[in-house]
Amino acid sequence: MGRYAQIIIDIALEKLDRPFTYMIPQELSDTLEEGMEVTIPFGKGNTLRKGYVVAITDSASLPEDKLKYIDSVMDKSVSIEGRTLALAAWMKKNYGGTLITAMKTVLPVKKKVKEQNYRNILRLADPERLKAEIGALNPLRFASRIRLYNALLSADELPEEMVKDKLNVSASVLKTAEKDGLIKVETLRRYRAPVAGSGRYSSKTDLNEEQQAVVEEIMRAREAGDLRPALLHGVTGSGKTEVYLELIERMIAEGRQAIVLIPEISLTFQTLMRFYARFGERVSVMHSKLSDGERYDQYERAKNGELDIIIGPRSALFTPFERLGIIIIDEEHEGSYKSEKMPKYHAREVAAYLAERENALLILGSATPSLESYHRTQEDEYRLFCLRSRFGNAVLPKVYIEDMREELKSGNKSFLSRRLSELLTERIVKGEQSMLFINRRGVAGFISCRSCGYVVNCPHCSVSLTEHLDGFLHCHYCGHKEEKPKICPECGSKYIGSFRAGTEKMEKELEKLYPSAKILRMDADTTKNKEDYDRILSQFADGEADILIGTQMIVKGHDFPNVTLVGALAADMSLNLSDYHSAERTFQLLAQAAGRAGRAEKPGEVVIQTYQPEHFALQLAAKHDYESFYEQEIGYRELADFPPICHMMTLQFYSKDEKAGPERARYIAEEIKKMPGDKPEVIGPAEALIGRLKDVYRTGLYLRHKDMDVLQRAKDLAEETERILCMRAGAADVMLQFDPDPVNSF
Repeated sequence: MGRYAQIIIDIALEKLDRPFTYMIPQELSDTLEEGMEVTIPFGKGNTLRKGYVVAITDSASLPEDKLKYIDSVMDKSVSIEGRTLALAAWMKKNYGGTLITAMKTVLPVKKKVKEQNYRNILRLADPERLKAEIGALNPLRFASRIRLYNALLSADELPEEMVKDKLNVSASVLKTAEKDGLIKVETLRRYRAPVAGSGRYSSKTDLNEEQQAVVEEIMRAREAGDLRPALLHGVTGSGKTEVYLELIERMIAEGRQAIVLIPEISLTFQTLMRFYARFGERVSVMHSKLSDGERYDQYERAKNGELDIIIGPRSALFTPFERLGIIIIDEEHEGSYKSEKMPKYHAREVAAYLAERENALLILGSATPSLESYHRTQEDEYRLFCLRSRFGNAVLPKVYIEDMREELKSGNKSFLSRRLSELLTERIVKGEQSMLFINRRGVAGFISCRSCGYVVNCPHCSVSLTEHLDGFLHCHYCGHKEEKPKICPECGSKYIGSFRAGTEKMEKELEKLYPSAKILRMDADTTKNKEDYDRILSQFADGEADILIGTQMIVKGHDFPNVTLVGALAADMSLNLSDYHSAERTFQLLAQAAGRAGRAEKPGEVVIQTYQPEHFALQLAAKHDYESFYEQEIGYRELADFPPICHMMTLQFYSKDEKAGPERARYIAEEIKKMPGDKPEVIGPAEALIGRLKDVYRTGLYLRHKDMDVLQRAKDLAEETERILCMRAGAADVMLQFDPDPVNSF
């Protein structure tokens, strides 16, 4: 047990303060825990204030004669606020940065929002007394009171809004009636509803034998005290969601609560409706597209125990549940579970910490698990459960790999292969639906000159600009836009134009090819508001479109029974990224895309269009063979010492001065090389893939070691070195961030 406690004083949602160091008295040395509520003497007058313990340490930066003792523990149990702050302290320790940044991350609501209230008129007097009052009143002078009392004879309770608007009863009349003891005006909280149409819609679906076996084995292991995370590897359409629902129902029956994470806001609508159908209005959602008022109300409902289930992307993980019993991470392989802002946490790791702390189940589900999670099942850190067949009578779709090089040689210059074009026509005639996806938005990838090779780049970021139909070139990083040039600014050639089409361009081409077809597009440009996701998905689910074209967001987790054809356009685009995840991401994307076809009784077909048909990721995705892909890919990772075989950490340096970042990176690299004991391999520093973004220069320093604790020690040393350097006079302005086991290249 440490001798000192770091304490946040008088924490409020709208005010985040720094921690203060206090000494732990002997009588509390065995009982004090992180997250506990304490009273401490504060300020010159030693006024007793409330605070929360966020860390317990063996050392302090001040001498003991400058420190005060904790006065007392307010409650031996750890409060919701205390547990939230303890989580923030854990995240700061593991991911670097400041405690303030971590606290802002774990508090889903940063400020209090005005409550919405409504008032009801409750009848206190019995009917006989009301009748007597009515009989004693002069109808000419007290008509409104008589209307009120007559209405209360037929209802024990009336909404104030109706009483005032429909019965034309004034506030003074209500005040008089309440003073006379005839009624009571009750003020109640009205929560803002983030999703319309809540309520129970259907009965539960009976599990098949395979699903039931998974549920029973997970519950047996829990009863035996085995709370290792469980990876549910189920082929697309195998009914993983039904397993989640059954496990959650059992947790709720025990009085526990559930967090369900999904990777995209676009998945929220379908998922939410399935949970509402099973559990009714004690289900809600938490995500960044909610208004401040909606977010605040869901936070309050969760904190007050008025919700059983919360659904949302990674930020939903910080919902303040008192009795958390299960965390489910659906599509656990998705990169969106890793934060790209400080602290750069992975939801899977934070969920594992929370599950262990709360004695809760952690279920990870995917048809294409991340190599990290599947590797942990092989190392016996996670338990593996499999669903190998599709639910009901559905069968996996037939997959075709079309070589676009051969299409071009044979004279087909369309973005559709002949096979895909024929199958699209067939689906339109049959009244069945198709989905086409390409991982590209805008009309074109970039504008280049065929004479000299010049590419039109953003003046603020080292990335190319993208052409849109408004005639301008846009930067998707900083928002810069400029007119499309008619001649090359470099050589004056007129042969300057777009390279590679995107979703917007494809939509226009499809409208020309299939003028009678109804086409919907779903990408970042058509889903700027939270309502856009629901609108597009609802239209497609209701059969209002023949073809849905979009970026990869359309192939993640959606379930449309009438979709029998999926086309992957430029499927190998992600293979060409300079990232060791490229083969894994391509396999996952194509396998998930294939999983959207033939999910009901109608058989499905999938067309993968590629310029690299021989690549193992494409071949194995077409066969739905995850195990073979894992064996081949993990072999490459072992040869290269990449995660999950080794751990990596990126130290990211940001500076306005072009030389300051690299100089700071080199200095810290040398300090890490001199650290005592076991030390990591140091790679770099090197310019980031995007070397300049919004006029800020970016430099990366890469650390690698099999033991994450060694990387954490290196991180701590780098933070301390950076802190000392920043205190020196004339020190360059450099920002340092840490990314453990990065998901995206820097």
